[in-house]
Amino acid sequence: MADVNRGDRPLSPHLSIYRPQMTSISSILTRITGNALIVAVVLIVWWLLAASVGPEYFATADAVLTSWFGDLVLTMSLWAIWYHYLAGLRHLYFDAGKGLELPTAERLGWVCVIGSVVLTVITIAIV
Repeated sequence: MADVNRGDRPLSPHLSIYRPQMTSISSILTRITGNALIVAVVLIVWWLLAASVGPEYFATADAVLTSWFGDLVLTMSLWAIWYHYLAGLRHLYFDAGKGLELPTAERLGWVCVIGSVVLTVITIAIV
């Protein structure tokens, strides 16, 4: 084994000095929204199963789903669906070999965030 002087090696950047970039934030947000949608699916499946079990159990599930917590989860899930959809389109664009320049990729990340908020508000206004 070679004798290596470990004291002269440069240190890797630490999270405390790393500045997050829009490209990394949008990638992380895509993963978070994809996993967070599972919460909404579980809540809706529970509501549907409760409807098949009986009126008392359905009343409990319906009370949770129509409460402020259920409204919050479903509204955030609607935003997550729109964000995940736009991020998927962005990745298809990347897969075609386009938009990979850093300014364009950053701009597309902002389009996903702002576009998902706008589409969520439009969807809520329509429904």
